Amino acid sequence: MIENWTKEFIIQRLLAITLLIALFVLCFQVVQFFIVPALWAAILAYVTFPIYNFFHEKVKLSPNFSAAIMTMSISLIIGVPLVIGVFVLQQEALSLISNLVYRIKVGYLDVPDSVKDLPIIGQQVKDVLWRINKNPEGTLEAFRLWVQSHLYYGKVAFDVVFSSLAKLGMALMTLFFFYRDGTSLVRQIRQALRNIIGNRIDGYIDSVGTTTRAVVYGIGLTALAQALLAGVGYYFASAPSPILLTIVTFIVALIPFGTPFAWGAISIWLMSQGHTTEGIGLALWGVLVISWVDNLIRPIVISGATKIPFIIIFIGVLGGLTAFGFVGLFIGPVVLAIGLAVWREWISQHKNEIFAQQEILLSDPQARPPSRSREREPEPEQNTNDV
Repeated sequence: MIENWTKEFIIQRLLAITLLIALFVLCFQVVQFFIVPALWAAILAYVTFPIYNFFHEKVKLSPNFSAAIMTMSISLIIGVPLVIGVFVLQQEALSLISNLVYRIKVGYLDVPDSVKDLPIIGQQVKDVLWRINKNPEGTLEAFRLWVQSHLYYGKVAFDVVFSSLAKLGMALMTLFFFYRDGTSLVRQIRQALRNIIGNRIDGYIDSVGTTTRAVVYGIGLTALAQALLAGVGYYFASAPSPILLTIVTFIVALIPFGTPFAWGAISIWLMSQGHTTEGIGLALWGVLVISWVDNLIRPIVISGATKIPFIIIFIGVLGGLTAFGFVGLFIGPVVLAIGLAVWREWISQHKNEIFAQQEILLSDPQARPPSRSREREPEPEQNTNDV
């Protein structure tokens, strides 16, 4: 009877586990597209939640109205620079294409002499320019045929842009509910994890919160400061479209040590166009001013707040970027912070076992193992009388 009951019990458990796994897989398939937007919304909501509390608790606004104010503010902060950047990029692209087509028509397409004098590709560039300028109409026709044959890539690019905009809209919509119901959601998650892991989960959640806030502030403030300083350099160096370049620099600056690739490329481009003084000045501005911001703000804000070595944060940022994409900039350090918190807790719990023998040896010299000289038995003395 017990054996039959045990078999039935095992079968029921296996069926329940199978159904749970199937339900989890189906749920994952449904929400797969919304995972990244939800992560972005969760990060933004957690970092800016004190401002929401100000409207809700200090100003005494309703949760819905406070969440709406915060969501609209975040939407404007993200949307206005995005619209300006797209508009400026469109104008620059149209101007570049119009100028390029005009130069091809008149047969005067040229590049700086510094490019022509390159040791390996310089002669090839000269040959291509000579063929283009020799037959402008044929070049334009070949360009039209090439564009028509590669329209598929334009559709792919359009799909990527549309998907990104859809994810952005989903993130902003989810942000509203995270503001309004965030406290209740965190309590439920904390209780669910406490049921599985125990009370130690409180320390892990605190570590996640501290690391997330420090990483977002450290990376965001550093990128913003570097982009503004780079924008000042672009303006005084007479770089084209300094506002657009500032926005691009901000995006690149989110990646650790990526800012030099932004202002360095502009500096090289200025020098290649004959603006040697402006290019050298921008390079010096980048080395002496912009780069020092990264060395000051990021380690102080991140490592100072989290008590985590900066090398771990650095590995987490780059590793998260590689594994999870752009949102991995914030997920990677959080994952490593949880791992470090588990490691420190394990060391703390087993400290007595690990260091007990060492403490005994240090406190009681008699407990030390005898040296090799004492362990060696004395050799028997040889009797010279027998000889």
